Amino acid sequence: MVIIETVIGNINDREWAKRLSGASIDILELDQWEAQKNRFRKKTAKGTELAVALDRGTAMRDGDILVWEPSKATGIAVRIRLREVMIIHLDGLAHVAPEIAMRTCLELGHALGNQHWPALIKGDHVYVPLTVDRKVMASVMKTHRFEDIRYEFVPGSEVVPYLAPHESRRLFGGAEGQVHSHAHETYAELDAETGHVHSRSPIRPHTHSHGHSGDHVHLHGSPARLADDNTK
Repeated sequence: MVIIETVIGNINDREWAKRLSGASIDILELDQWEAQKNRFRKKTAKGTELAVALDRGTAMRDGDILVWEPSKATGIAVRIRLREVMIIHLDGLAHVAPEIAMRTCLELGHALGNQHWPALIKGDHVYVPLTVDRKVMASVMKTHRFEDIRYEFVPGSEVVPYLAPHESRRLFGGAEGQVHSHAHETYAELDAETGHVHSRSPIRPHTHSHGHSGDHVHLHGSPARLADDNTK
């Protein structure tokens, strides 16, 4: 068993990105809730058991490095599965009368508030992190039958590159790691299968209509993997 009492770095730090190039990285995979704990035991992908005992109030971030053995060029890093995000698109309201748009936004806000769902408004999008099963959230949206509003469920990792740090913390509680909100930046990503670190450019979001209530958000640069429960 390996005892972890501190985080020694993050794969997105420039110095560590260079150091880890070509290294073999074992992965400790956590969900967003596990990442908020500072004391727990869990095995890595390769079977190494870790006993994590971080200082009180410390939470892990995606890409945190827990173990590094330079002589062997091996280490252990954290990979966090972020919860999905429901994106509500308000762009359709730009084509309706102002009084209808205001009423619809008020009704939407009332519906989200009744469910105690946190929400982040950015431009003509509302981001709502999944706090319950997506089927429950889809059911609530269908029940209210909001006209001229579309919604999609998107992996949290696809949303992070377009958020400012304070926005990301609001949706993910700081578990998402380093936030890259500039479209031309690159950042590191752990490959779960090979254990290697790769550089990656954030994808650029693009929305287009399919002519029905199940319009999709396409995040170009990697598979969008969008859930279209609202079309069923």
